Amino acid sequence: MAGHEQHYILPRAEFSKPVKLLIVVSPYYKDIADNMVKGAVAEIEAVGGTYEIAEVPGALEIPTCIGIADRQSNFDGYVALGCVIRGETTHYDTVCNDSSRAIQLLGLQGLCIGNGILTVENRKQAEVRADPEDQNKGGGAAAAALHLIALSRKWGRQGKEVGFRPATDEIQIASAGGKDDGTNA
Repeated sequence: MAGHEQHYILPRAEFSKPVKLLIVVSPYYKDIADNMVKGAVAEIEAVGGTYEIAEVPGALEIPTCIGIADRQSNFDGYVALGCVIRGETTHYDTVCNDSSRAIQLLGLQGLCIGNGILTVENRKQAEVRADPEDQNKGGGAAAAALHLIALSRKWGRQGKEVGFRPATDEIQIASAGGKDDGTNA
């Protein structure tokens, strides 16, 4: 049983500048989701971070929401929370594999995401993994996102802004010669 194993947990990430995360949650199993959100919020607040919460219908919509938020908002990282319990059909496999794959692809593009989408055989397993007094994978997912943000900031290029991306109204248009002399209109 997993509960009897010893696991090493990294020390909590530390930040000299504020962090802002988006918690994307599917409340399909509301009690499980609510407990995971509590864990994530506690972890984010423990480092002095701020957060917003976005709810989506199911686990498959979580990566899409993260992708939209990354293109249109100013979050440093993301926490993906949901629960998929095996049923009688292969839909379980599709939801687990596709949501996980999409989150991984977003991560490989540089997004700092903690994946807390539970993929379990039954409700009891989900309850154990969402328990605020025990494993709480919501807190673990937030901790993972925070560690990735810390690494991203550590390895960031000189002159690259850290923290929130500044809003800009500047529009840049590419031209054939690399320089717009007014003839490329």
